[in-house]
Amino acid sequence: MIALLQRVTAAQVTVGHEVIGAIGPGLLVLVGVEQHDTEQHGARLLERLLDYRVFADAAGKMNLSVRDVNGGVLLVPQFTLAADTRKGLRPSFTPAAPPPLASHLFDHLVQHAHHLYPTIATGRFGADMQVALTNDGPVTFLLRTDAHT
Repeated sequence: MIALLQRVTAAQVTVGHEVIGAIGPGLLVLVGVEQHDTEQHGARLLERLLDYRVFADAAGKMNLSVRDVNGGVLLVPQFTLAADTRKGLRPSFTPAAPPPLASHLFDHLVQHAHHLYPTIATGRFGADMQVALTNDGPVTFLLRTDAHT
């Protein structure tokens, strides 16, 4: 699985004219699912992003996780993260999981997140979403994981 993790002061997802997910300070996480991904990949990705140290401590060093600062987490499905962009001028989506698998794995990730952390908001799989954020720093990391990393 792939996660584009952004430290934010605020973020929200709108579908139509309805805000369906919003957080204050925390992490906006765009999630891409690839063909080979499993529920174990999602569990490992969630573990990493909840404990990834991207927030400043008292000395100004990135030593604190979203858990440490009690920040929000906004999980947004992002199909295009799984694109192969290595050649040509048009992305190939061959590496991306088919929609039924991707939807299942994203939903599983969200359910698991709700069990592990109190402040979870989400986008909607397959919807035309508008994502608004204020990137803090900016601080942005790309996490890729399999079940063992």
